[in-house]
Amino acid sequence: MKITRGVIQKAKKVVVYGPEGIGKSTFASKFPNPVFIDTEGSTSSMDVARLPRPTSWQMLLEEIDYVKSNPHVCNTLVIDTIDWAEQLCIEFICAKHQKDGIESFSYGKGYVYTKEEFGRFLNRLSDVIETGINVVLTAHAQMRKFEQPDEMGAYDRYELKLGTKTSSQTAPLVKEWSDALLFANYKTYSVAVDDKGKKHKAQGGKRVMYTSHHPCWDAKNRYDLDEELPFDYMEIAHILMSGQRQEVRQPIENKMPETKRESLDAASAQKEEKTDYSFVNIPKGTPEQMEFNTGPGQISRAVRPRKKETGFSQ
Repeated sequence: MKITRGVIQKAKKVVVYGPEGIGKSTFASKFPNPVFIDTEGSTSSMDVARLPRPTSWQMLLEEIDYVKSNPHVCNTLVIDTIDWAEQLCIEFICAKHQKDGIESFSYGKGYVYTKEEFGRFLNRLSDVIETGINVVLTAHAQMRKFEQPDEMGAYDRYELKLGTKTSSQTAPLVKEWSDALLFANYKTYSVAVDDKGKKHKAQGGKRVMYTSHHPCWDAKNRYDLDEELPFDYMEIAHILMSGQRQEVRQPIENKMPETKRESLDAASAQKEEKTDYSFVNIPKGTPEQMEFNTGPGQISRAVRPRKKETGFSQ
């Protein structure tokens, strides 16, 4: 068995959900080189790359397999939205078992079948992650009553809109599968408009995203993000950069280029051949061949080079 240590850089699994019209599709379009599988036709007015709109569950799975087999087509696969994809899944389950609807199954087996099929769907997306492609799932939000087991009373909270009864089966799978579950919403404030503080009105409307769990919504992240951020892709861009695919490069040896080395070797050779005669103090233009009279009392003098002998005597 091989034990690995440290951080493993890989593509990211991001789920973004929120109310309709807040900009989930636009947010997803900012991811690196995205290709959309538009299950609800919401990207028709956007300048993005997209696969044909799936009309069946089988067609949706085939498009995912196409991206998996051709990882060069994109760096991010966006499924917009998964709650509409869930409807295709339910239709597939009903047609497979020849049922009129999901409620036609006895003992709630239809919801179990949907959960199992949706689990295989997420496994397919995990295979896409292994090829180095980020996966972004968008979804709508719904508000539900929630009652804590250890507290009295119930309160409203936002959750993934994955059907009504099916959400108790498929929503936990999506939340567990994701690396980051981001909840986008409009931040509003309740402001008193009278002196007694009995009348209030809402103000604000700034778009924000929440990255951590709260009693009023589901959210999580594995990258130590701030609990509240502006709803802008640049706020989370750094977590995508660390997992992007990189070209494999050969290690570069720390050595001098051959051309530069050859020029330095030639200069070094010339320097070695060149002898320094500065100590002789020979005037410029003096012939290289010199004769000296070494007789006693004679002064050495330079003579002109000898003429080539022609064979005739003078």
